[in-house]
Amino acid sequence: MVNALRTGILLAAMTALFMGVGYLIGGTNGMTIAFGVAVVTNLFGYWNSDKMVLRMQNAEPIDERSAPELYRMVGQLAQNAGLPMPAIYLIHTDQPNAFATGRNPQNAAVAVSSGLLARLEPREVAAVIAHELGHVRNRDTLTMVITATFAGAISMLAQFGLFFGGGNNNRDNPLGGIGVLLAVLVAPLAAMLVQMAISRTREYEADRAGAEISGDPLALASALSKIASAAPRTVNAAAERNPAMAHLYIINPLSGARMDNLFSTHPDTANRIAALQQLAESMPGGDKSGRTRPQQAPRSTGNSPWTSDSPWRVPPTGRNDDDNGRNGQPPRGPWG
Repeated sequence: MVNALRTGILLAAMTALFMGVGYLIGGTNGMTIAFGVAVVTNLFGYWNSDKMVLRMQNAEPIDERSAPELYRMVGQLAQNAGLPMPAIYLIHTDQPNAFATGRNPQNAAVAVSSGLLARLEPREVAAVIAHELGHVRNRDTLTMVITATFAGAISMLAQFGLFFGGGNNNRDNPLGGIGVLLAVLVAPLAAMLVQMAISRTREYEADRAGAEISGDPLALASALSKIASAAPRTVNAAAERNPAMAHLYIINPLSGARMDNLFSTHPDTANRIAALQQLAESMPGGDKSGRTRPQQAPRSTGNSPWTSDSPWRVPPTGRNDDDNGRNGQPPRGPWG
């Protein structure tokens, strides 16, 4: 009930913002048209935004035949979480990262990058997938993908007004060119609204849920440390083309925005690692001594069933979207 109310409030706010952009571009007529577009966007966002997000991130579906070990791991973690088996997708990028999407647990999907499978140990990959399943179980994914859809639509509407509304200085556009310029400035505002609406507390909640699902909070802490270290040095081309979707990922895939400030899409990684370390100490059998510093990759508590000698394979496509069309090979790790 709380999640449904939260989603409804978010949709109302995004619709109002969408209508405001329409008014600045075309007055009352523009606002009416924008309202109609917002209704269509709402319906599309609910039913198809997850498919659109996966397509825009160039995610490729994988199944039990193409990646049996990965499929088995996701299935076991989903069972631990009390969730149906989600669809699994592979993102062809060297940047280690992952996200989840879907309007409900019955239509959920988990996407992992080839860089994540190459750079992380099995127990760390399991912890990352458990984090994403935590988002699914908490029903964050619908809000996240609809917000991303709206942010992209608002940006496109503002750009449309810049090219086609600048000369319309009549009663249908009472503010004239000034209104169009204001509309264009709404695009960054929409991006900030996305970052603020997707509460950063959800990442902490998903971290906790992921630690419970995997049974190894320090594996997730170690994974976050590795991803946060590698992500800024590796370009995620699909994410850079669609920055409004950055909040979907477990770690911000874009350059910058690493501070834990008001408009950050993600909490500071060191804070997340510290919270996971505290959780590990409070769990039965947790390590209460020799605590590692937040930015270091902690050792496993030994509770994870996924060890470094349990590899799995991903489809050997040889494709890497970060190469922008070049025939690059993704890095190879224990996953094949």
